[in-house]
Amino acid sequence: MEIRLFSAMDYLDKFVDASSQLVNAYPVAASLILGLGVIGIARFCYRTLSVFLQIFVLPGHSLKRYGAKKGAWALVTGASDGIGKEFAFQLAKAGFNVFLVARNKETLDAAAAEIASKYSVSTKTASIDFAKADDAAYESLSSNFQSLNVGVLVNNVGKSHAMPAYLTDTPKDEIADIVSINVNATLKVTYSVLPGMIQRRRGLILNIGSFAGSVPSPMLATYSGTKAFLSTFSSALGEEVAQHGITVEHVNTYFVVSKLSKIRKASLMIPHPAPYVRSVLAKIGLPCGAAYSRRPNTSTPYWSHAILDYAMTAIDIPTFFISYTHGLHKSIRRRALKKMERESKAQ
Repeated sequence: MEIRLFSAMDYLDKFVDASSQLVNAYPVAASLILGLGVIGIARFCYRTLSVFLQIFVLPGHSLKRYGAKKGAWALVTGASDGIGKEFAFQLAKAGFNVFLVARNKETLDAAAAEIASKYSVSTKTASIDFAKADDAAYESLSSNFQSLNVGVLVNNVGKSHAMPAYLTDTPKDEIADIVSINVNATLKVTYSVLPGMIQRRRGLILNIGSFAGSVPSPMLATYSGTKAFLSTFSSALGEEVAQHGITVEHVNTYFVVSKLSKIRKASLMIPHPAPYVRSVLAKIGLPCGAAYSRRPNTSTPYWSHAILDYAMTAIDIPTFFISYTHGLHKSIRRRALKKMERESKAQ
């Protein structure tokens, strides 16, 4: 029996011969398949180029189009700490008067005083507990800025779970608070501010989202669902108000050092609030990392978050990312429970 060892070139030659025979036998089908392949490659290259140009080269809209240095106000919810506070400072630096909204009035007043002493802008504050706010509380809040020229609204206030947990293990009051803060507050504050923006035919609405909204997150199901709401809400509202010169942007966010994330140390993937907010304000109107998936009115502006968003979309295996997130949250919950047990024994 003769045994012949084929080299890689032998296999390649046979493949080319077989391909040539198929092309000759079915020229129309072969041309169609080739054309579709070329279109697919060109589409991938175009979208990839768009992502990286937007992340690293192209500038976003100037904040002047929304009233910076023209007497306009920026209204920021959840402005007493973290990302919200940083938005207030950077928008003041850009030339907006700032209206800070959160639950802790003392912290708000301190931040407002610091902004006023640092920048030549006016400041206002209003205290509201978005988890418990009723219609009267929202009406009171709205009365504070109805007469103001609000050019920018940052819907930043948010709440997550105390720790990852299955829905049936999640306290009912925690579920209610997350929905009230992440959904109702965004709807009601936007509803109050939007008429003035439409009348002035100018405005920017930033809804601060999360990767948990684009990747369904087991054991954070309520939080994940509310963040997915922000994405859909932003797309729908953005189409409604574009005719009035208003920009609506869902800002897709990975982890940032903050009390909400419970992360204290920055890394390549987890920035401090200052560089994160700078990236958001520098890329207004550009999808950046969301450009590959073409999600309307969504932007992933921070460079490492943008690359991660691009890679996850290009890989396009959602079940893998959901399963991975589930395993990650199981591990986080185990560690959190062990920590609680140690602290309980130490008391």
